[in-house]
Amino acid sequence: MSPPRTPRRERADSAGAVRAGAGPRRPSAPATARWLIGLLVVLIGGLALSGTALAAAATPTTAPQTASQGTDSPAQQTDGIDVSGTLRDQDGEPLPNVTILAELDGAPAAEAVSDATGRWELTVPTAGSYTFRLDETTLPEGTEVLQGETTREVSDGALNTVVFRFGEEVAGNAGGGFATFLRLLVDGIRFGLVIGIAAVGLSLIFGTTGLTNFAHGEMVTIGAVVAWFINVGGGVQLIPATIVAMLVGALLGAANELGIWRRLRRRGAGLIAQLVVSIGLSIALRYLVLIIFGGRSESFADYTAQTVRNYGPIALTDKDLSAIIVSVVVLVAVALLLQKTRIGKAMRAVSDNRDLAASSGINVDRVILFVWMLGGALATLGGVLFALSELSSTVQYEMGFRLLLLMFAGVILGGLGTAYGALLGCLIVGILVQLSTLVLPLDLKYLGGLAVLIVILVFRPQGLLGSKARIG
Repeated sequence: MSPPRTPRRERADSAGAVRAGAGPRRPSAPATARWLIGLLVVLIGGLALSGTALAAAATPTTAPQTASQGTDSPAQQTDGIDVSGTLRDQDGEPLPNVTILAELDGAPAAEAVSDATGRWELTVPTAGSYTFRLDETTLPEGTEVLQGETTREVSDGALNTVVFRFGEEVAGNAGGGFATFLRLLVDGIRFGLVIGIAAVGLSLIFGTTGLTNFAHGEMVTIGAVVAWFINVGGGVQLIPATIVAMLVGALLGAANELGIWRRLRRRGAGLIAQLVVSIGLSIALRYLVLIIFGGRSESFADYTAQTVRNYGPIALTDKDLSAIIVSVVVLVAVALLLQKTRIGKAMRAVSDNRDLAASSGINVDRVILFVWMLGGALATLGGVLFALSELSSTVQYEMGFRLLLLMFAGVILGGLGTAYGALLGCLIVGILVQLSTLVLPLDLKYLGGLAVLIVILVFRPQGLLGSKARIG
């Protein structure tokens, strides 16, 4: 005898009661991750677009004034391309009330007068090849001009800085081709060390998490901007201002890890999805810096002098020599950290095999958090050194984005995920960038480092110190 059948409606009610007792069904982890990533991308894209709109709205749109008839002075432009610089004499003292003239095809285009700190800025109407000239009649008595006229290509969106040189000709800048080669080689080592400072954190983050972080360049910019605000706005000397900026960079790196990347990893987000989020985060941070800092280049209050000193056949400014010394000391400290300390050994273990490191008792999340904080601090230090030694002590909101490609070139050239490979690759890129000025125009010097990257990767895709496969 078959059991009595339950009516369909009662079966449906009982099934609903069972489901209600078991609680609501949770969406699967991949679906949650996809939803979260999509929401993050939409929010970041909206922030970037709003940043563009706010930056455009913040720009005044006053109609250009017309030059008075019968005068030879150039018309004052309210829109155009900004060009700036800082005048310091051979002793490093500012030169105020000095007139700077800009000419295009022999015709006056703009002029400016330096302020009490030697800072000057003018606006030219269009892009082109301009001649910038000092009015030497406005210089203080006893000022020796080494280079009072220079021609420069001015382009929209670039960091248009003009440097005039004062003092006597030094032996390091004279001489034959060997002296020039030696000077460029030292400049390349200096530039490579600065790139390496900023890129070591990028390599360590990739080694421990597998993430290619495109927002790392904005950490470089934020470091220089924070140091500038503390130095200029707060009146703090640049060295303690840089230390505070490094602390801010470490905290920002920790916030990135705890607020974004750890959450994405726990929800099973893939590396491609994290890469897309890092690109959106980079755009959002760049426009946030543009809103807060502005689109013009600004100078530090300290170490803006371009005093050149002789060291045998080599001529260096004090800040360039300081950048080399600081970079070497910091990189040696990072190497000792990786080799001699427990956290360094844990970082290398997580980079080699994360699962095996976790099964050995290593707190992987804590190690990754430390890597993000170390990478943020090094990136901010690299931003200050890059502004001092390569950008004539000026800060600009796109400086980290421009350095990012060279950082990737150095990291990939040396081998992804290896700190020592990143340092070697960045040194090679920095030297080739500077030596390429022997055959390439100054504005195209970055092509040398990218060209050697392509050539090396054709024959050794894993980089110089990278391995083809990891076993373990």
